[in-house]
Amino acid sequence: MIYIVMGVSGSGKTTIGRLLANALHLPFYDADNFHSKENIKKMAAATPLTDEDRQQWLETLAGNIKLWSKEGGAVLACSALKEKYRIILQSIPSDALTWIVLKGDKIIIKNRIVERKDHYMPGSLLQSQLNELEVPEYGIHTDISSSPEEIVQDILEKINKPLSEFGFIGMGVMGTNLALNLASKGIPVAIYNRQVMGIEEGIAQKVADDNPDLKNIIPFDDLQLFVSSLSKPRKILIMIKAGDAVEHLLFALTPLLSEGDVVIDGGNSYFKDSERRFEDLKAKKIHFLGVGISGGEEGARNGAAMMAGGSLEGYKIAAPYLEFMSAKDKNGDPCVGFTGAGGAGHFIKMVHNSIEYAEMQAIADVYFLCKHYLKLSPVQMVEVFNNWEEDGCESYLLSITIQILQKKEGNDYLLDLILDQAEQKGTGNWSATTAIDLGIPYGPLMEAVMARSVSARKKERNKLASLYADQPGLNKKTATITVDQIKHAYKSARLINHHIGFDTLQKASDIFKWDLPLAEIARIWTNGCIIRSALMEDLIDILSDTTSLLSHSFIIEQLKFFKKDFVSTVTESMKNDITIPVLASALNYFLSIKTADSSANLIQAQRDYFGAHTYKRKDKSAEEYFHTKW
Repeated sequence: MIYIVMGVSGSGKTTIGRLLANALHLPFYDADNFHSKENIKKMAAATPLTDEDRQQWLETLAGNIKLWSKEGGAVLACSALKEKYRIILQSIPSDALTWIVLKGDKIIIKNRIVERKDHYMPGSLLQSQLNELEVPEYGIHTDISSSPEEIVQDILEKINKPLSEFGFIGMGVMGTNLALNLASKGIPVAIYNRQVMGIEEGIAQKVADDNPDLKNIIPFDDLQLFVSSLSKPRKILIMIKAGDAVEHLLFALTPLLSEGDVVIDGGNSYFKDSERRFEDLKAKKIHFLGVGISGGEEGARNGAAMMAGGSLEGYKIAAPYLEFMSAKDKNGDPCVGFTGAGGAGHFIKMVHNSIEYAEMQAIADVYFLCKHYLKLSPVQMVEVFNNWEEDGCESYLLSITIQILQKKEGNDYLLDLILDQAEQKGTGNWSATTAIDLGIPYGPLMEAVMARSVSARKKERNKLASLYADQPGLNKKTATITVDQIKHAYKSARLINHHIGFDTLQKASDIFKWDLPLAEIARIWTNGCIIRSALMEDLIDILSDTTSLLSHSFIIEQLKFFKKDFVSTVTESMKNDITIPVLASALNYFLSIKTADSSANLIQAQRDYFGAHTYKRKDKSAEEYFHTKW
């Protein structure tokens, strides 16, 4: 290893270099001793050197650096003021050369120059050196205001610091908690967050300061220093906002990486972006993984569900660390797995989020029915939902709903104070447009997205509510459907929602040739993620037998049993102005998907009438098309 101690004249390069060389048991060299007589005369006469003056000097040093490296290493004191000078001196691989940057106040440096004796560099040249100095972002940076011994100790600590095994970029809620998760397992981790003055300052350092017990977290706000702190092959998990932010980061990060490094995008990126990034980095021989991560803040800290797509070889390198951060299923196996090439991981996460949207809205539908139709109080609803959990409806989303219903603020239930205007991040919209592009029926899951969009139009809803003067609620004295019937409708909608989700995965797998392992995906979703449930546990075995849930005997038996109550619940809701978008759409999807002869023959006739789009006939070959002059 070669260590180059750099800085302007008077910064203490020679003093620090000698002490460091002694501590490392390496020979010490001073670059000033390699100047030509002509250069020394010019400097002694207070005449700044030109780039032409320095060229031979730099080339001589570069040749010696190669020699010293072969001989076991050395410490060199050299001003190396400009980046182009440092490029010449970098005559050996970057991982065999460490730059040590001495930085300090101009007054301190000037006083040192005045006090030193028998040196040809006069203090009058200090300003010219400061003007030329281009401080590198890389290397070990240390302040010269401390004693030489303290400075060397600081350098030694940074040199001897073991390289981190895993890196995290983006210290938001998810990135921070995933980093703490892995660090708590004893893995040395490096964390990086961009530095934006007045907006994001010292974020990574604050994470380290807030967790003093985790000594294996090393913070950075310099990207190059962060990358150089990681052992090879580097494993870097990116947790930043999807879209342009990821593009800008990869543009800056990629040139700092080496062949065989692994870049992991753990955010909610669009799967087609991940497909492209996978191919781009593959061309540079860098492994890319698009990993869908579910579980929120709690999952990130204590164990999340992870769906990895992209480079299989890259996954094998990163898998031990992802497994440390993942939740565990009922058998103790990690809820993480390689699901397919390219953008498969992020496609699966997109569908996961759609099922999540539908499951949330299905519970909201039931809550709305219980509140406005059955007129149940929050206490009564909690009792109902607790009973449902004991009857096969157990899920993370239902359990948190029970907790939400009980939360009070003073004498008021907090839920009653929350504005009925839902927001969304965009993955639901991606799912809807993707389903349309691929020709996949997606009704209930899409309806959950649309329900949020309708809720956002609060002013318009208020106006129309006053114009129509209709309020959701029982229009009769006595309810005609029961809690159990509503439960059966809820169970039916859940089966259909999950069928649509896994059917979408299968259709996409066929189209993109991903060979998605549906049963394995269900297993990954049994813990750590938002849609974990008792139903998901059952789906592992079912999806081992079939790729279509609605074709499985257990599901058929369930839906046949629930159908009458399902229809009654939806019908009664509509009669009483109670909106239940997912339950109603799920029923419509179910009735449509099991109808052998549909109304689509009329649609085809209409299309042919006005657009001559042709049609097929039941009584003719499946390959033939017909047109009629209506």
